[in-house]
Amino acid sequence: MTFIEKLSSAWTKNNSLLCVGLDPDLAKFPPHLRHAPDAITQFCKAIIDATADTACAFKPQIAYFAALRAEDQLEDICTYCRQTYPHLPIVLDAKRGDIGATAEQYAREAFERYGADAVTVNPYMGADSVQPYAEWRDRGVIVLCRTSNPGGSDLQFLQVDGQPLYQHVARMVSQKWNTNGQFALVVGATFPAELAAVREIVGDMPLLVPGIGAQGGDVAATVQAGCSANGDGMMINSSRAILYAAARGEESYADAARRVAQETRDAINLHRGH
Repeated sequence: MTFIEKLSSAWTKNNSLLCVGLDPDLAKFPPHLRHAPDAITQFCKAIIDATADTACAFKPQIAYFAALRAEDQLEDICTYCRQTYPHLPIVLDAKRGDIGATAEQYAREAFERYGADAVTVNPYMGADSVQPYAEWRDRGVIVLCRTSNPGGSDLQFLQVDGQPLYQHVARMVSQKWNTNGQFALVVGATFPAELAAVREIVGDMPLLVPGIGAQGGDVAATVQAGCSANGDGMMINSSRAILYAAARGEESYADAARRVAQETRDAINLHRGH
């Protein structure tokens, strides 16, 4: 099954556009877990189990693991997710971008070592830096387009042939780079007008949409701007708001994560008209 097929199936099976981000921060873990040798594995597996029926995908952010020398735990978590919830795609959030020969190794890392269904990449170095990922015909390539951070405007609004650079990227990816039919774009929920512009350009191409939850993106505006004609088309990511929902409460971290994931999924579906 290809990335796009798995994602489309998950949208339907779980009636969800919610993508749960896995950004493990030991300082925010429950005190009893912080010093366990496999704390990250325990934490992430509990989050996955608690939210799997509310989500359309899981998105581990590789920097949170690598900074703690926990790549082996990331491998275990990805294996667990593939074996226990094989219908849910794993999006490795790595934002790689390098020359072709190096990109081949990054693709192997994402798709062989971690078994990810898709990986995020940076388009700044052009088509030949992205093509090695597309050689994996069944895997997804999710290209940065209009990012959710304020500083994204420093480059993404520069004019190229009379249009903002992010719109040029959207056209280039959807019309030229999508040779395996498995490409998607990253567009932030913090900029709904730009999200709508990208949707108009790319048709039904999937969008990975960070920026709700801790970053403050509006769910209603995001759904209105970004849904495809079928009422899906997005992986709307929330990480910290779900992972650390119990920080000041009495719920267990997994129960709190489930509660917030359900609330987020339901809020998204309310504005989808479901």
